[in-house]
Amino acid sequence: MQKVDYSQLELNPFLVFSEDTFLLSAGENDDWNTMTAGWGGFGSVFGVPAAYVFVRKSRYTHSFIERYPMFSLSFFPNEMKIALDYCGTHSGREGNKAAEAGITPFAIDGTVAFEEANLIMTCRKMLSVPITEETMIDASLLKFYPHGDWHQMFIGAIEGVYIP
Repeated sequence: MQKVDYSQLELNPFLVFSEDTFLLSAGENDDWNTMTAGWGGFGSVFGVPAAYVFVRKSRYTHSFIERYPMFSLSFFPNEMKIALDYCGTHSGREGNKAAEAGITPFAIDGTVAFEEANLIMTCRKMLSVPITEETMIDASLLKFYPHGDWHQMFIGAIEGVYIP
């Protein structure tokens, strides 16, 4: 992977998060987990380039993103959809889903990402915001939480952008 400046990226932030899926990973060495995600975005937060993601507290990856200062976003080409689907339907609590999905983790910037990705962003956690019924302004959004399994939003400063 080659490190590039984020200003060199030419991508549609609406499509990369709404139509594509990505792996959100946190942890390091032999203590990490990844999950398929689809909610997030990019922008400028506190004057720095940032990414934000949403993780349900019930997800195994939530405990890793809580414990570690860094997380990564690994975006994949469309032909990797089956691997991402696998990572989205199996828990890391029950085995090595990366190996089962046929993807290769590696250490980068104090976290974990995947060799097969066509774009990787490493992020330093800046902010954690719980999503609750009390924070919902638009009541129609409650349909996403029929069982009260709330998300937590994590905002991270983008520390590294990597392409093959």
